Amino acid sequence: MSDWNDFATVDPFNGMTPESPGMVQNLVRGKWQSGKKLRNDIVDPLTGGRFLDVPDTRDTAPYLDGLASCSKSGLHNPFKNTERYVALGRVCAKAAALLAEPGVERYFAKLIQRVMPKSWQQCMAEVVVTRVFLENFAGDGVRFLGRGFSNPGDRTGQESRGYRWPFGPVVVVAPFNFPLEIPALQSLGALFMGNRPLVKADSKVSVVYEQFLRLLIHCGLSKQDIDLIHCRGEIMGQLINSAADQIRMVQFTGSSGVAERVSASVNGRVRLEDAGFDWKIIGPDFDELWLDYVAWQSDEDAYNASGQKCSAQSILFVHDNWVDALLPKLAALAGRRRLDDLTIGPILSWNNEQISAHINRVMDIPGTELLFGGSALQEHNIPECYGAYEPTAIRAPLSQFANGHFDLLMTELFGPFQIVVSYGDKEIETVLQLFEGMSHHLTAAVVSADVLFQSRVLAATVNGTTYCGMRARTTGAPQNHWFGPSGDPRGAGIGTPEAIVSTWSAHREIIFDQGALQADWSIPASQ
Repeated sequence: MSDWNDFATVDPFNGMTPESPGMVQNLVRGKWQSGKKLRNDIVDPLTGGRFLDVPDTRDTAPYLDGLASCSKSGLHNPFKNTERYVALGRVCAKAAALLAEPGVERYFAKLIQRVMPKSWQQCMAEVVVTRVFLENFAGDGVRFLGRGFSNPGDRTGQESRGYRWPFGPVVVVAPFNFPLEIPALQSLGALFMGNRPLVKADSKVSVVYEQFLRLLIHCGLSKQDIDLIHCRGEIMGQLINSAADQIRMVQFTGSSGVAERVSASVNGRVRLEDAGFDWKIIGPDFDELWLDYVAWQSDEDAYNASGQKCSAQSILFVHDNWVDALLPKLAALAGRRRLDDLTIGPILSWNNEQISAHINRVMDIPGTELLFGGSALQEHNIPECYGAYEPTAIRAPLSQFANGHFDLLMTELFGPFQIVVSYGDKEIETVLQLFEGMSHHLTAAVVSADVLFQSRVLAATVNGTTYCGMRARTTGAPQNHWFGPSGDPRGAGIGTPEAIVSTWSAHREIIFDQGALQADWSIPASQ
């Protein structure tokens, strides 16, 4: 799968049979290693058949050695191995050029689609975002991340300087929904700032990052700079627990429950991008010219990648002025999604039984109404361990949030599901209080051209990535902006120089105090 000289003719898993599945390998201390034991539960998400040979790693000792091989001062810092900043910039330039080749681009898009089935446009977008990220940090881009500052001291020869300093041995834990973008951007950010990362991607999709890592090594990255482990979540948890004293930081993207356990294991030395129960509010300024666009964007936000985006629209607040015109359009757009083009597809973290149970609980709330969907997909071969459900929306009365149903209505179903709530002019403060009561603040959208309405909502909310205006969305690839939560000092960023510097380095202040000794210097008299 990694013949870099023949990418134009390569199709991932081309000709794969149950007798000849794909082989995935670990990278530890500079060596690629096949698993002594293999997972038997990684199945084809579209057919349920045997799929990949993924290591079921149990022996974590070599990875603990890898963590121990890196000091707290990192692989490089502004005083040590500074040539690495430039070298990593060259790796980015070469990798970006390779990802720009049509054959390589299609290779990774197809690979993503095979393990995390979503539309071709969504898969290609993930590859493009990763390529643009590499382009952004090519050349001197990595070097500039290490920029510091200086201040004059109290006397000649004294100066204080601020530096960006690595943590040293770090861990990246990445989810299944963006098999390339999330582990690629976070592990590269870690490397840029001088850290040595141990990367664990979700085993259902980890072949994508493995192949990307091979690409980076082909472009000049040292195999000694990074380790890659394929293992079950509980094994990774044990590894983190056993190495808690030597792991300087864990960057975790995924479930909020797991995030809190990881945080406790390493005494808060984490950067988190966890649950995303993301809201959109459509303001009172109805505009028929914008109706179709607002409806289309809402459908994209809620149901692209079958709702399996951390930035997916989980709840939609619609002003009464829009309700009659907008809701039918949402239903019509959702009805166009099909399994054959993967505009709707397998749900990899919820099965149909779990989805149905959640929908039933919500529908038991007085006054709720099924707007569309609500049933499992039919005539497919998606295995029962994964979900396969119609795009679904349930309308809930605003009043029910205060009647003991807040937690249920604000529960994230990581699939093609959203809550729709209408509100009137006198109820905006009630809606803002709901935003205040939410526990996680990743993305949000304020759909309005009314500047006063925009300001009122933005002033009262804290979501880390908030889109504002008539084109506002909740989902957007972070190739040109910071992406990450707010309202939690442990929040991780991704995508931009600011995100990398904030997430993957610490501030260090060095005060230089030198120069000639003053002629009138003497030991101060004791008090």
